[in-house]
This record gives sequence, C-alpha cells and structure tokens, in this order.
Amino acid sequence: MSFGARNRIVIAPGDSRSMTLLLEKCDGHCWGVDGRAGPNLACEGCGRAVATRIDDCGRWQTVWLEPDAVLRRPSALPPAPPPDWDDLARAEHRVPPVDPNGTWNRRWETAVGAALAHLVAVTEDRPVVLPSGPVTELLGHAVGRYLPTGPDARTVGLAGPGIGTPRPRPDVLLVPRHPVTGTPWRPPADAADVVPLDNGVWAFLAHPDETSPLPASGLLPDGVLRDDHPLPPRPWGPLTPDDYAFEYTLVRLPAIRTPRLRRYHDGRRP
Repeated sequence: MSFGARNRIVIAPGDSRSMTLLLEKCDGHCWGVDGRAGPNLACEGCGRAVATRIDDCGRWQTVWLEPDAVLRRPSALPPAPPPDWDDLARAEHRVPPVDPNGTWNRRWETAVGAALAHLVAVTEDRPVVLPSGPVTELLGHAVGRYLPTGPDARTVGLAGPGIGTPRPRPDVLLVPRHPVTGTPWRPPADAADVVPLDNGVWAFLAHPDETSPLPASGLLPDGVLRDDHPLPPRPWGPLTPDDYAFEYTLVRLPAIRTPRLRRYHDGRRP
C-alpha cells in the first residue's frame, strides 16, 4: 500500500494526548478530514507532525501515529486477561444487523465487506453455497455481488465456540475473530479454510434472536413481539457490504496477486 509509512500505530482519538491540529493539513470532505494531506496532528511541545487524524464520514474514527515520531513505553499496568472463546459465545455479544431507525448497522456493513474479501481469496473467486438460515438470509445478497454463480461451488458453513463444526464439514468455515487478539477461531485438529468474521456479527448469526412460540402470562418476556403497536422498522433493501472495507482488506491479502483475483484489483468493482 502506498499510503503512509509502514508500522504505523492506530489508536482511538480519545486516547490521544498533547497534540494539536495542523489546520493547513486538514483536507477532506464536508464531514471531516480524511488524511489525504498527510500527518495533521503535531506535538504541542515541539510542533513536530506526529500523527494523522481521520474522522470523515464513512471512515473509522482513528489517529495514526507515525512510527519515526513516537516512542513506545510500557504503562506499568498488568495486562488484563483477554476474554476466552466461550465468553464470546454469550448472547450479550450479539450485534443486531438493523439499527433502531431501520437502517443496516454500519458495523455489519463493514464487517461483511472485510469477511467477503477473505471469502473471495479463500475460494479463489469460485461460486459458493451458503448454509440455510440466517447466514443465507443476511449475507446471500452480499455474497452474490462479489462471487460468481455456476458449477464447482464450494460449501460454506458457520463454526465457532459453542456450536463446533458442522457435519459433514464444509469447504470453508465462517468463524469469529477475537476482539482483542484479532486471531480467528480454529477448530481443533482441523486444517479447514476459515473466513474470519467480526465477533459481534458472528455471535448474531450463531445465536439469532428468536421470538418465543410459547404462550406467556404476566409481563411479556424479552424477545416477544407485540401485535398492538407497529412492528420495528425494516431496511428498505438487502444488506450491502462496505466496498472500502472489501477493497482495503483484499489488497492486503497475498491472494490478490493471483491471476484469478486480478479483476478485483484492476478496477472492475462488483
């Protein structure tokens, strides 16, 4: 990638300290800066450009520290143990795909775009067959935008903590990515091709919210839909993955150099 130096460190804007904006470097669009002019944050003490703030609409809110301008120091605090895989299988980790205003959740759009890049690379641009249920209902349209249809399709299945690996085993497994370490879950003693997925998105697909079919007395339990007021709004169209997330992820995968995948790099967007 030609943008920026190697080994830059990304942090949340709220974690930055003692920096001030370089106004002449704050190029962007109507909703914020996009970093096109290079480092736009300077040290308050010496005035040296040390980082790039990005906050334009449609972008992650980030501060990229220049590797030759900062030093890494330990905090002297003991590291908190990361959650284990079983913790990530709990229902509270689920991220609903639809926001309260009836639009698709941006985290879903971005996560699906990144996951599709891995799916294209793993399958080498071949057709796939998704499992029935939430995976096909929510991701089928998105997969159809990026992968062809036809014979010699590879099967895709959902796997991870709490649900194991489907049998017979599919060719490709959709698995959660650990939110702290970034490591994809892998089935024990299995060398299957895996496609990492945002853990909150994966948790919803693995444990979708359901309406109880049983009659209830007293107060309505969580998850039961009432029929005496309008139902929650629904999106106007199918889930569309974020193209930027797809492209930025795919261009960093070694598979993009193969002849079958060059069409994604050479400007033929789906």
